Amino acid sequence: MSPLRRDARNTPDEVSRRAFLGSVGATAIGAVAVDMDAAIAASARAESSGVLANSFGRIFQLPTFAPANDTVRAGLTEMGKPGGFMDAKDPLQFGPRRLITEPELSPNNVDNPFQTAGTTFLGQFLDHDMTFDRLSPLGVPKRPEDSPNTRTPQFDLDSVYGGGPDTSPHLYSSTDRAKFRIENGGAFEDLPRRSDGSAVISDERNDENLMIAGLHVAFMKFHNRVVDRVRSQGLPNTFGTARLNVLWHYHWIILHEFLPQIVGQPLINHILRNGRQFYRPSTPFIPVEFQIAYRMGHSMIRPSYRANMKGDPDDQPFFGFIFDPVAEGQADPVDLRGGARARRRFVGWQTFFDFGDGEVKPNKRIDTKLSTPLFNLPLQAITSGDPPTSLATRNLLRHLTWSLPSGQRLAQTMGISPISTGELAVFGIGIENHAPLWYYVLKEAETLANGQSLAGVGARLIGEVFIGLLQLDSQGYHRNAPNWRPFLPSRTSGDFRMVDLLTFAEVDPATRRQ
Repeated sequence: MSPLRRDARNTPDEVSRRAFLGSVGATAIGAVAVDMDAAIAASARAESSGVLANSFGRIFQLPTFAPANDTVRAGLTEMGKPGGFMDAKDPLQFGPRRLITEPELSPNNVDNPFQTAGTTFLGQFLDHDMTFDRLSPLGVPKRPEDSPNTRTPQFDLDSVYGGGPDTSPHLYSSTDRAKFRIENGGAFEDLPRRSDGSAVISDERNDENLMIAGLHVAFMKFHNRVVDRVRSQGLPNTFGTARLNVLWHYHWIILHEFLPQIVGQPLINHILRNGRQFYRPSTPFIPVEFQIAYRMGHSMIRPSYRANMKGDPDDQPFFGFIFDPVAEGQADPVDLRGGARARRRFVGWQTFFDFGDGEVKPNKRIDTKLSTPLFNLPLQAITSGDPPTSLATRNLLRHLTWSLPSGQRLAQTMGISPISTGELAVFGIGIENHAPLWYYVLKEAETLANGQSLAGVGARLIGEVFIGLLQLDSQGYHRNAPNWRPFLPSRTSGDFRMVDLLTFAEVDPATRRQ
């Protein structure tokens, strides 16, 4: 079936917003010649811009996998309940440290040796950069086209930059408007915070947990260091030039480091060589099929992490569950939730990305089991602040919100051999041959790729939308300078990875001496 094509809807505010998002410095991007007067003018025009308003959409017009009635809602709730079908049943009584050092304690929640623990949080950071659904009701049908996406559907870091220094001055330094405002958490950098601990950032979701907060502030520091470099080179339009440098290196990481871990390099090569088959809009948008499939990242989350190497007393590592109910109301929570400041609440990145010191830890495999703490989320980690608190249940009910087709129907439409999900017959709601897309994508990864990456429908959806968003970005290097290569300091000339970004931002283990 042919995909729907979306018409461009550029209001004056949207055009202004895009102008801000495309502020450019010529010398900084090497091979690309850009009219600097035009770039500076575009940056000035953008000063009054707000957040670009968009809506979600569909790629396919297909029947829903199941009716949105109370029987189906009850069945999906049962499927996603704590201790139920999708719960990995991690033995939390052994504590956060042992669940890392003794992986055999969680036989239903197997490590993925091909992804590092940081892949999860980079994926979450990317999600927050391109999609934010504040309003659609859970489990109640709503047209995607009527649901605003309050993030721009592109990798422009609007979740970090906001509307820029003039529109979002609270995000920037009062003494240097080209740089972000960054505070100290006691030992190292922290997000700016209000007296109640809440973060002063463009997207509050980037303070849901300690790791995503640390990644957000690392990008802020990365930008500030690029500003210093731009000034040292005497380049004009300091903020716009620095921002473009940041974005192009970020785009490189997405295509060359993150996406290969998720969908595999062969599929990326196929899409780049032969084009996108299904996601082919005239203007970028976020399809609800993608929005659901991308929740595969929830299966990659570990029940616990070593946040850093020397955060606890006597320079001991800080281990914590991703979420722990006993941490509710604590000033310095024992878990890794966000929204708090204390001396130990920083990220030691050697646990999450491979600096070559042997300290990196793996993700969990992409499969039909989720780590047990995700079945009892703190309300502060839920955008609406309302139950259900099981992440699996929320994901399953979201299929009814968008009236999504089954995984099997999508596979048939895309010319991919469907897999069996007969195990779902136990729920008695007729989904054994019409699986919810999220579950289907997880089952594909589990059965076809041993949980090491996505496969089939899931891989194709994620691969095409990611590559499409990069290719459709009017200010990205894919459109403007396809032969561009990163030039900031890196371990490998002409390449740039997360360890290079973190090192340039001076949040790496060597700079911190721990």
